[in-house]
Amino acid sequence: MPVRHPHTRDAVWGYLGEITEALGVGLESCTVDLDDPVSAYVALDERLATHPERDVALLWDEVHGWAVAIETHSGEDLIVLRYLGGKSATPRPAEVARFVKAVREDDHRVGQLTPPDFRAVPAE
Repeated sequence: MPVRHPHTRDAVWGYLGEITEALGVGLESCTVDLDDPVSAYVALDERLATHPERDVALLWDEVHGWAVAIETHSGEDLIVLRYLGGKSATPRPAEVARFVKAVREDDHRVGQLTPPDFRAVPAE
């Protein structure tokens, strides 16, 4: 279910609850920042075969939507590997889960390298 009012704490946490359930991780692995733009971080337990030495995270913000990132060696910065893209910053949880699976399997048919800008897309 899309976040209708992304600036509300309950809407963001509710959406994250649906996403983490689809991914099989708990909400305890999430942080939310309600500044502008609203954003979230979901720590993922697995490592990627393409970057086995780095921690993996799923990132979300209301401008670029979902992205998979790896931590740098310092652990202070993130390197975005791929953005989900699509038509909405808040796609269905099953779509986000498919995206994470595709990144995990190094399947480049899902997602995109450039960040989308959902604020530039007119409301439907």
